[in-house]
Amino acid sequence: MSAIVPRSDFSLLSANPALVYLDSAATAQKPRAVLDAMNDFYETDYANPHRGAYALSARATERYARAREAVARFFGVRDEACVIFTRGTTDSLNVVAAAWGRANIGAGDEVIVTGAEHHANFVPWQQIAIERGAIFTICPLTADGRADVEVLAALVSEKTKVIAFNHVSNVLGAINPVAEIAAIARSVGALSVCDGAQGAPHMAVSFDALDVDIYAASAHKMLGPMGTGVLIGRREILDAMPPYQTGGDMIAFVGDEQTTWNVLPHRLEAGTPNVAGAVGLAAACDYLTAIGMDAVAAHERALVKVAHERVSAIEGVRVHGPSAAERSGVLSFTVADIHPHDLATLLDERSICIRAGHHCAQPLMRRLGVTATARASFYVYNDENDVEQLVEALKSAKRLFAVA
Repeated sequence: MSAIVPRSDFSLLSANPALVYLDSAATAQKPRAVLDAMNDFYETDYANPHRGAYALSARATERYARAREAVARFFGVRDEACVIFTRGTTDSLNVVAAAWGRANIGAGDEVIVTGAEHHANFVPWQQIAIERGAIFTICPLTADGRADVEVLAALVSEKTKVIAFNHVSNVLGAINPVAEIAAIARSVGALSVCDGAQGAPHMAVSFDALDVDIYAASAHKMLGPMGTGVLIGRREILDAMPPYQTGGDMIAFVGDEQTTWNVLPHRLEAGTPNVAGAVGLAAACDYLTAIGMDAVAAHERALVKVAHERVSAIEGVRVHGPSAAERSGVLSFTVADIHPHDLATLLDERSICIRAGHHCAQPLMRRLGVTATARASFYVYNDENDVEQLVEALKSAKRLFAVA
């Protein structure tokens, strides 16, 4: 099973042919198309957008606008003004929790998250609930790590203001039924907030079709640059949301006593924008579109199926999460008495990059009954040989630690 894109598209992978990169769930490698697009902006169109009355500034403004259009197409958003550029998923979720939360959550209200959330979609809601005197509730999980929608439907009430959940678990690869959860939220007038950091890079996402209120994603997990992300929301939600930060283009008029805000998307993008980051994300969207997101998902399912079978067959290994057919390209596991950090260090000696730790999901670790896991994650540039090298390295680690 070959990769669906050539390693030669990726400068770092080309320069390191022995490298087995299995940490794309943390951050994905960048194709030359993304690097070239960003470099081209810096070399040919770099200026401050929206500010200057000269041609170079106008070109920078146009590049920024075209980037938003490309990202809106990729995410299936008809109203491109509802695509807000941020610093990443964490930033996007904090914007919503702080701005929307402070305006809409009060004492006695309820905020619901799932037990599988990344800290970025757990802690902001926990903290806003504490600040506002609201009830913070954790929805239990099914045996395979999804939100238990039957329990969730029974938990909600007219007091429920927010349901926050992931599209795909960064630990388990479990895929949540986004539209179904959004419908439960809508039935009681609650805001549905989806962490799409692990969904957008790996499967087709149509924001309008999902019918969720808020969707957040990070460029660096989908072949784009670090420090850039998107907050996508329904217009009525974003229009009513107070600005999270003030200054720059988000201003319409500043009086001595009062200030008025600009229209979307500018009113939620304070300060000088990261145009190069937006251009890089747009290039990543175009690169993935050219592959086809259905092809991306099929490739990852095929790889993770082989990895699941081969890794599970090693005595003493426990794979966490759903079956191979029901997960994204993530495989979290523990190996008997070998600490995941030790395991990752041993694999690094073979030029195999995996993640080890709690993966910013300590509440989930408690529910799994472990302190940490090892995590291999697959993407478009991985192939079956990467899986084989992972399996052989795990067997070698077991021999070294004399684990029966």
